[in-house]
Amino acid sequence: MKIDVGLPYDGSTLGRRIAAVTLLRLVFLSLLMGIIGRWYLREVEWRAFSVQVALIALACAFGLSGVYAAWLRTGRKLQALTYAQVVFDQATWTALVYVSGGANSGATSLYGLSTLVAAILGGLPAATASGIIGYSFYATLCATMVSGVLSAPPDQGDVAYALTLRQVVYPLGLNGLMLLVVTLLSAYLAERLRIAGGRVVEATERAARAERLAQLGRLAAGLAHEIRNPLGSISASIELLRDGSTLSDEDRKLCDIIRNESTRLNDLVTDMVDLARPKRPEISPTDAAEAAREVVALAARSGRSAQDVAVRLEAPDAQGPVFVEADSRQLRQLIWNLVRNAVQATAPGTEVTVRVEPGPHRVLVEVLDRGPGIAPEAREHLFDAFFTTRSHGAGIGLAVVKRIVDDHGWAIDVSGPGDGETGCTRFRVTIPVGE
Repeated sequence: MKIDVGLPYDGSTLGRRIAAVTLLRLVFLSLLMGIIGRWYLREVEWRAFSVQVALIALACAFGLSGVYAAWLRTGRKLQALTYAQVVFDQATWTALVYVSGGANSGATSLYGLSTLVAAILGGLPAATASGIIGYSFYATLCATMVSGVLSAPPDQGDVAYALTLRQVVYPLGLNGLMLLVVTLLSAYLAERLRIAGGRVVEATERAARAERLAQLGRLAAGLAHEIRNPLGSISASIELLRDGSTLSDEDRKLCDIIRNESTRLNDLVTDMVDLARPKRPEISPTDAAEAAREVVALAARSGRSAQDVAVRLEAPDAQGPVFVEADSRQLRQLIWNLVRNAVQATAPGTEVTVRVEPGPHRVLVEVLDRGPGIAPEAREHLFDAFFTTRSHGAGIGLAVVKRIVDDHGWAIDVSGPGDGETGCTRFRVTIPVGE
């Protein structure tokens, strides 16, 4: 089921972000190469060491951006691609820091730029990784220059490089603090953007869902009258015909099929009307155990449950009524839809269990079936209107259940094989009761 209301860093979202960042990176690198090239070519010799290092680093970064773009088309391992970009970007900036002043270079601000980009792509984890990687490269550069492993560029004799431990302590601390602030701030802003984007998506989905329900309401209003009256006549006629003594066993089976299909069609029309034109719950003390008994008794005389699937009730008869604050009609409808869904999913010759479990602060209403379970990819959309995994289903019954649960302020969860359940799928509705 869908829990996070924010915009997740899923494949499609991350892919779009990487594509946008890659395009901006190509533009930025092109401008940077042009500026550096023009400045150096006017001020210093083309073959100067610093010129070559800077332009080679930028050219490599430019080429890698093309590789990123090509890899992005595959849609695979986008998280790994994000961190690869972070590593190579920070390495590129380290090369520019080296040829432009080392520990005292103003190019250290580019570490913060990459951290901001990482935060946009992957939130706090990516921003933290970028900050750590950037500072590690910077600290390693300072350490190698202080130790003498790496000397200052030979053409930068007029630039004051920090070559002693005392000289690098201050820039190391200052740039470390700068990267820490940038990391936290960029991660915070990226998270707020993610949440705001999620709210926009959620509001858009609600508006689209409301529009679909409005269309469904107009359709259901017309169908309810036009279909129910003929269905009533068909059902009554079939019952009279079935009770006749002249019918063969084969004819009685055909009558049962017609009756069951008429019942299913009537249930579908009812669900469409209830989903499209919801009514505000009329709350009153309702006996949940008695509501479950009535549903089980009705289920025992209808559809598959009257033939090859048993519906069994587990309720505390000895403890008396189990009162909850609910709309009695909607509570019965909720249990009925869950039972009907369970009967359709369970295997012939098995049973569906309806359980009412009272507690000091809540009442649990559970429906268990012995079906094949629910695929993980289907759980997220299980309560969406018109979503179904069955070829003959309309995907309305569970949507009605979710609407009733939400209107009452209750909670519903689903578990099955793989969640600690043994050979069954469990729908559990939690109904709070007074202290």
